[in-house]
Amino acid sequence: MSSARATLRVELHTSALSGMPLRPKNLVSALVHHSQDEGEEARDLATEEDFRNALSLAHSTDQLVELWRRHLIHWDYEKSPSWTATAPRTDERRTDILASLGLSAETAAALTSLVPVPPSGGPVVISGTFVPWYTPHSRQGRSWYWPAYRRLLSEKGWSDGAVTELDVATDQVVERLADPTSETAYQSKGLVVGYVQSGKTANFTGVIAKSVDAGYRLVIVLGGTLNLLREQTQRRLDMELVGRENILRGAPEYESDYADDPAWVQGKFLSHGNFPSALGGFDIVRMTTADNDYKSLLQGIVALEFEKQEPTLPLYTPKNLHRSSARLMVVKKNKTVLSKLVKDLNKIKTPLGEIPVLIIDDEADEASVNTANPNKPDVERTAINDKISELLRLLPRAQYVGYTATPFANVFIDPADAQDIFPKDFIVSLPRPEGYMGVEDFHDLDSPVAPSERTLTNSNEKAHVRDIKLVSDEDDTVLRNALDMFVLTAAMKLYREANGLGDRYFQHHTMLIHESVRTKDQRELRSKVHKLWWSAGYTGPSGHDRLRVLFDTDVAPVSRLRSEGQAVPDSYDELAPYVGAAAIRIGGDDQPVIVVNGDRDIENGEADFAKRSLWKILIGGQKLSRGFTIEGLTVSYYRRRAGNASTLMQMGRWFGFREGYRDLVRLYLGRGESMGSKEVDLYDAFESLCRDEESFREQLKQYATLVDGEPQITPADMPPLVSQHLSWLKPTSANKMYNARVVELGRPGKWEEPTWYPSETRQLRHNTELWLPIMESLSVETQEFAYFGEGEQSTHHRFNALTGILPATEFLAVLESLKWDASGRFEPHLTYVKEITRALPTKVDDWLVLAPQHASQGRRAGIGDLPRLLSWFARERRRGEALGAIRDPKHRAPALRIAGSLPYGGNDTTEHYVSDRRGVVVLYPVVLPDDRPHVEATQKVDPGKLVMAFAFVAPASAHTSDGKIVRFVVNTPPKDGPR
Repeated sequence: MSSARATLRVELHTSALSGMPLRPKNLVSALVHHSQDEGEEARDLATEEDFRNALSLAHSTDQLVELWRRHLIHWDYEKSPSWTATAPRTDERRTDILASLGLSAETAAALTSLVPVPPSGGPVVISGTFVPWYTPHSRQGRSWYWPAYRRLLSEKGWSDGAVTELDVATDQVVERLADPTSETAYQSKGLVVGYVQSGKTANFTGVIAKSVDAGYRLVIVLGGTLNLLREQTQRRLDMELVGRENILRGAPEYESDYADDPAWVQGKFLSHGNFPSALGGFDIVRMTTADNDYKSLLQGIVALEFEKQEPTLPLYTPKNLHRSSARLMVVKKNKTVLSKLVKDLNKIKTPLGEIPVLIIDDEADEASVNTANPNKPDVERTAINDKISELLRLLPRAQYVGYTATPFANVFIDPADAQDIFPKDFIVSLPRPEGYMGVEDFHDLDSPVAPSERTLTNSNEKAHVRDIKLVSDEDDTVLRNALDMFVLTAAMKLYREANGLGDRYFQHHTMLIHESVRTKDQRELRSKVHKLWWSAGYTGPSGHDRLRVLFDTDVAPVSRLRSEGQAVPDSYDELAPYVGAAAIRIGGDDQPVIVVNGDRDIENGEADFAKRSLWKILIGGQKLSRGFTIEGLTVSYYRRRAGNASTLMQMGRWFGFREGYRDLVRLYLGRGESMGSKEVDLYDAFESLCRDEESFREQLKQYATLVDGEPQITPADMPPLVSQHLSWLKPTSANKMYNARVVELGRPGKWEEPTWYPSETRQLRHNTELWLPIMESLSVETQEFAYFGEGEQSTHHRFNALTGILPATEFLAVLESLKWDASGRFEPHLTYVKEITRALPTKVDDWLVLAPQHASQGRRAGIGDLPRLLSWFARERRRGEALGAIRDPKHRAPALRIAGSLPYGGNDTTEHYVSDRRGVVVLYPVVLPDDRPHVEATQKVDPGKLVMAFAFVAPASAHTSDGKIVRFVVNTPPKDGPR
C-alpha cells in the first residue's frame, strides 16, 4: 500500500511540475488542481504537509527526489529568466525558486538538504544551437540506470554536492545529443575535456546511464589502445552501471568472469535485485567481457539483433525503443577488432539507420585522430580514424563523444571534413573536482611570493617536488632517496590506519619509476632497483638512520603543515615500529618491483589493482603513459621526456585523488635532462603545459557567455585558443595541427602579455624610440605600489615604479607604429584596442604607465639619450623570436586593481590611480643574454639591442560594442559534404 501511495505521489507531483515549463509556481495550488479527478487518496496527497513528511523519510536517490532534482537544477541553471534577477547556481536563486513554489521554510530546508544548490563552478560549454529534448519536462524512456548509478555513488561516499555536479555535467552532454526517438536522423559530435585522472570515466558512465535511459540502444566504448585500459574500463562499467544480474544472465555466480574478483565476492558490484526488465526497467546485454574484446561470432551477431514490440514500426519509435534491451561493448582501438564489429553490423537484420547509437571515445586524442597529411593528394586516413569514420557512416543515428584531458589534437581536426571526428556540436570543459591533485598542486603558478620567501606553507614546489640532478648515469643517490621516501610514506599510511582512520585503510600504495619506453632500459632499471632495495637495510640500523633523517628533514615538516587533520607522529621513534611492516608489505614476497609494459618475459607481476592489494614499485613502459590509473600512487620518479604537451601531460600519472595522504605525495622530477643537443627542465615543461591548459580553459570560460542568446563562438573556432609557452613543447604532435587566425581578441580587465617581438636591430631601435618620449615623461621619483589580498602578507604584491599617464589616443598611436615579428599575432589585440579607444562613448580614457624599478641598484642602465638610469629585465627568447614569460608576478595584482578587476586592496598609492576607464601598461625593457655583460659593465644599452616589452590590462569595463570577446577567421578551405 505504501509503495502504491509513493507511486501515486510521484505521478501527482509529475503532473503538477509539468504545468511549470517556464517558471516555478505555487506547488499546492498545482497539486490540488491535478488531484481533483484522481480520487480521494490523491487529494490527501495534495498538501505541503504530505510533501514535507515524504521528504523527511526520503533518500537522495528516491524517485520523488529525482523528479524534483531535475526541475530544481533546471531552474538553478537558467541563464536569464524573466521571473528572477538572481544569478544562476546561487543561494539567492534557490530562495527565489522556493518562494515562487510557495513552500514554507521547513519544507524548503528539507528539499534543499536533499537537492543542494549546484556548485557555482560548473562545466563550461562551447556549443552551437541545438533542439532541446532532454529537459525536466520532456524526459523520455525509463529512468533506471541513472538513478541506480547515482545511488551507488552515494553509497561509495560521494557527497551530495559531488553527485549533483556530475548530474549537471552529464546533462550538459546528453541534452546536446540527438533525440533518439526523432524521425530525422542527426549525428552530433562532441568533446568532453577533463583533467588527467580526474573522474572522466565517472562522467561518461553517467552519460551512458542517462543515454540508455533516454533510448540509446547500442553503446560502443572505445577503451584505449591497450588491453589493460580496455579491461579497466570494462570492469568499471560492469561494476557501476551494468550490474550483477545483467552480467550473470541467469548463470551461477561461479561462472561470472569476475568470480575471482574480490569486489565481486564482497558484493561491491551494483545489484538491481532482479533482471531490470522484470522490475519495470530494461536489460543491458554485454557484447564484451572482462577478458574478451569484441569477437566476430555467430552468437555475437544474434545478440546484436534488436527486438521490436511492433515489427512494422522503426526501432526508434518509443513503442519499440523503450521495450528493447540495450547493447554495450567496450572495444580496443585496434583495426582488427573494429573491422570485426563493422563486418557484423553489416550482417544484422535490424536496419542500421534505425538504431540510436552512442560512441564514447576514451582518450580521444590518441589513435582516433587522423594524422595523414591532408595536403597530399589521394591521402588515406590512418587506420583507427578510418574505422571510426566507417562506423559513423554506417550508423546515421550514431552520436560521437570524445573524452580527453589533452584536447588540442581534437580541436585541430579539420572542421570541414564531415567524415572526421571534429567536435562540431559541443565542447564541454569539466570543472576541477574537489580533492583532486593536478599540475598546479606541484607548482607555484604566478605566486606573488618571492622565491626567496617561499616556504613549505606557501609553496607547493617545496612541499611536494624533489629535484633529480645526477652527477652521472651511475649516480643512484636520488633514486635511493625516492625508495626511502616510498617506504617512509608506507609506514606513515600504516601509522594512520592505526591512529584515526578506523575501519578505513590504504588498499594500495605505489611508486612509479618512469625513465624510458625501451624494454632493454626497463630490464636494466629493474635490476638496479632490486639491488637498491635488497641493500637498503630497512629493518636494520643503516636503514633506520637514513629514514630518521628523511623523516626529520622532509616528511615531518611537510605533514605537520599540510596533513589536513591526518595523524602525524611526534617523532621518528613513534613511526619506527611501522617501518618493518611497510617493507614487508612491499617486498615480503620477494617481488618489490613490477614492470608494466608489453614485454611479457619481464612482466613479473600483473598490476591488477582490482584483484589484489598492491604495495609495489612500478617501472613504467607504454602502458603507464596514458589512461591507466595507478592506484595509491604516492612517490613518482620521473625522467622520461616527451616532445609535445599532450604526451607529457598524459605521462603525469601522479595527478589524481589522494584522500588521506596528499601531504605524503612526492614527485622526483628531472632537471637538466638532455633532449637532442639541448638540456630541458621537466619541471618547467610541466609548468608551461599547465599554463597552456589553464589558458585554454580560461578562454573557454569567457567565450561560453552568450551574447543576445547566441554563442560567441562554436567549436570550429577553437584552434586559435591553443597557446604554447615553450619552443620545444608543442601543444600536440605536428601531424595533428592546423592553423586558424584570430582577427580580434579583447579581454577586458585581463593581463595581456605580448611576446612576439622582432629580432632585427633596425626594428628594435624603431620600437625603443617610440617608447623613449614616454619613458622620459615618467615621474622623477618612484612610488610604492602594493595590493594586500585577503590572508596575504604585505610583501607579496609590493614594488616600486615610475609612473605616467598616457592618453588613450597616444597609446593607440604607439601600438599602431610598433614592429612585431612576422606572425601577426598582435593584430587581434590591436584591433580590440582600436575599438575601445575609438568607441562612442569611449571605453578607455587613459593608461597608467608603470615602469617597475628594482629595489637594488643593479641592472640599471641608460637607454638611448635618456638622462637617467632605468631598471632593465633579464629575459630570453624561447619560441623562435618570441620571449618566454615576461611578467613579474608581484606586478599583476596592483595593475588589475587599477583597471577594475580586483576589489579594494588596501594600498593608498594603488587606490589613488583607480579609475573606471583607465587601463594599465607595464614596461619591461628587456636585455637578452648575449648583451648583458656589456650592459652590466657600461650601464648603457644600445636601443637597437633592447627589446621594449610590455604588458597591458584594459579597463574591466571596456567591452566591445557587440559584447563579443573574440572574432575568428578559420583558414581551412571548405570541403564538400554536410557540416
